[in-house]
Amino acid sequence: MIAEPSFWNDSKGANDKIKTLKLLKAVLDPWSGLDKDLNETKELFSIVDPEDDESMRHISEELDKLERELNSVEFKALLGRPEDKNNAILSVNAGAGGTESCDWVSMLLRMYSKWAVSKKFSIQQIDFLAGEEAGIKNTTIIIKGAYAYGYLKSESGVHRLVRISPFDSNRRRHTSFASVDVIPEVSDDIKIDINPSDLRIDTYRAGGRGGQHVNVTDSAVRITHIPTNVVAQCQNERSQHKNKSMAMKILKARVYEVERAKKRKKLEKQYAEKQRIEWGSQIRSYVMHPYSLVKDHRTNYQTSNVQAVMDGNIDDFMEAYLRLKR
Repeated sequence: MIAEPSFWNDSKGANDKIKTLKLLKAVLDPWSGLDKDLNETKELFSIVDPEDDESMRHISEELDKLERELNSVEFKALLGRPEDKNNAILSVNAGAGGTESCDWVSMLLRMYSKWAVSKKFSIQQIDFLAGEEAGIKNTTIIIKGAYAYGYLKSESGVHRLVRISPFDSNRRRHTSFASVDVIPEVSDDIKIDINPSDLRIDTYRAGGRGGQHVNVTDSAVRITHIPTNVVAQCQNERSQHKNKSMAMKILKARVYEVERAKKRKKLEKQYAEKQRIEWGSQIRSYVMHPYSLVKDHRTNYQTSNVQAVMDGNIDDFMEAYLRLKR
């Protein structure tokens, strides 16, 4: 059903080859720069006077800089799977908690959006369903950038929030849950054969923000792959044809992920053993009351700076997870 792409294929277009060269350059350049800096520091150390405090302080600063650079390069070395370099399709769904969980989805979407912006990645919204009172019931976005999936695959799972509810007039503490699902975008050179007779295609009226943006035609598209029960939908494009094309692209990526998981019996069994979005299944907890703490239950990495995390500073959590998996 799936034909794996070769790393370099003469049939690839010029744009694909340029993209591959950029990815190689992104991997090799940091190592070359690190080697150059290390040699320069060695030469400097060989000529300075160990009794000269100013010179030794300068060398100490250079060594600290080299250590930071090495940690960064080692982190990228953790992204060694072929699919890690791909764009990421990220979906967030509200779980137990009603309006609270819908608001939590909007907070997570903001967190991942700010993280993507900090990496100079682009974001394309594919699907969006607003909550009945506030927030978002579910949303799907594509985060585009080198190794976006490699970074974000650590985020798949249930995220738990504990805080004083802004929707509770009695100011009581509430617990909310949301599920994050991340899969790699399938590149065009991966061939996935899907029988049209295995598809159920439904159209419906896309949601809007009101006013002139309300969609009055059935332009939104939902596609179901019957054999695997995989569903993909899109409502954010301007026409039904474009929505169908994008939904099909996401469906292929999801079916590819399912088939690859069956074939290799890996990739965290994210479809075979789907967890419930509720208490006891969370991978990470975000506590805002009665104390401040974000803790990843897989790695035990934690920080008290909740606001920084919600502003997109999640690299340390990603690195801890990738090192644990390695």
